[in-house]
Amino acid sequence: MATANMPRKAVLDDDQAISRALALAFDDDPMMRWFFPEEATREATLTRYFSTIFTGQYLANGVCERTEDAAAFWVPAGARAVPDDETIQRLIGILGDRAGLFKEAVGTAAEHTPAEAHWSLALIGAAPAAQGTGQGGALLRSGLAQADAAGLPVYLESSKAANLPVYRHFGFEVREEFALPGGGPVLWGMWRAAR
Repeated sequence: MATANMPRKAVLDDDQAISRALALAFDDDPMMRWFFPEEATREATLTRYFSTIFTGQYLANGVCERTEDAAAFWVPAGARAVPDDETIQRLIGILGDRAGLFKEAVGTAAEHTPAEAHWSLALIGAAPAAQGTGQGGALLRSGLAQADAAGLPVYLESSKAANLPVYRHFGFEVREEFALPGGGPVLWGMWRAAR
């Protein structure tokens, strides 16, 4: 496997590289476009958003891995990757008048999260220039191997229909489809049994 494709644990010093890669990766994502509709500022705003959730939510409470131009944030069973009050305030500032929609969306997604013990793939993305190079696949295999070692299934939500075949390739199946409130996009809840 090429060095650029080797997953490694993300650390605080990776913040800028991870946030930039994810901002580029999610620029065309229906949910991110719904939360951040301003084309002219989306990249900068997404970079701030991903930096905030990486440093204030997932780094301390999840499993964060990266390759050269991609990153994945996982939440193991029993972990609570919930932002603290300071992070919530930063997110409200980033989201502006979309903060209420975001809160409703998080609540709706939580209602659809499976009750049984599982790992969650909170997000995964590769910068467009790195897509198709195997970096995302390497990150998926790494996280899935950790969930499998724990004997647990994995859940994810995708708001981009084009990603469903990729996740199916890795053993996920659509468990349900639901729309976010307030005219938001459709999410597909996907499940992969433990192996």
